[in-house]
Amino acid sequence: MDTPLDYSNIKKLKVELTRFMMAYKFALEEVNTKINILQQEFQYMHDYNPIEHVKSRVKSPESIMKKVQKKDLPFDLATIREHIHDIAGIRINCSFVSDIYRIADMLEQQKDITVIQKKDYIKNPKPNGYKSLHLIIQIPIFMSDRVENVFTEIQIRTIAMDFWASLEHKIYYKYNKVIPEPLQKELKDAALSANELDEKMERIHKEVNKIKAADTLDQHRDDDQVVFPPEILSIIAETKDH
Repeated sequence: MDTPLDYSNIKKLKVELTRFMMAYKFALEEVNTKINILQQEFQYMHDYNPIEHVKSRVKSPESIMKKVQKKDLPFDLATIREHIHDIAGIRINCSFVSDIYRIADMLEQQKDITVIQKKDYIKNPKPNGYKSLHLIIQIPIFMSDRVENVFTEIQIRTIAMDFWASLEHKIYYKYNKVIPEPLQKELKDAALSANELDEKMERIHKEVNKIKAADTLDQHRDDDQVVFPPEILSIIAETKDH
């Protein structure tokens, strides 16, 4: 007698789990669409694209479970949805530090994006040298019978910051989360070098923009010169002769 009831509960749980995971997938698609629009607009309107690369992912059920255990949360979908904010994640790589804040500002100004938390690890790096700008946002997802405000984490960093973070992540897990002190120092020095590279490339970028702006101004001046038809020029010449 209990079998049909158990089967019904299992089926209901499966549906809820599927909808739970799909909501994060749809959230990523929504945010990726916004980023893609910004990319194309910059390419066509400004002849410059501040976004080099975009990568997104939804945490696997196994990773979610590990985080639930780490946070000592009950296995309840509503609780998980409320307390774990990085199930959906997007990483945006830029060429320059100024681009990071530019993109963050544009995303924050979107009317259907609510910024829940902002952590600036660029102005305030982590002790190990890690740098990045983190945004926790909520975005509405319109399902067939409900609207869900889904948490999504956005990390924005330069290519140099991303290279360093990727290397540090590999070393972190290679040494089972306990990195030897000499390597920690090497990583910190590498983070400082990456920062110096970012600053140098930003300076070069600004100088190139100044030269480009000056050339554009000269071009406009040349284009603004008045060119008279030959008939008018002959009349002017005759007037001077008299």
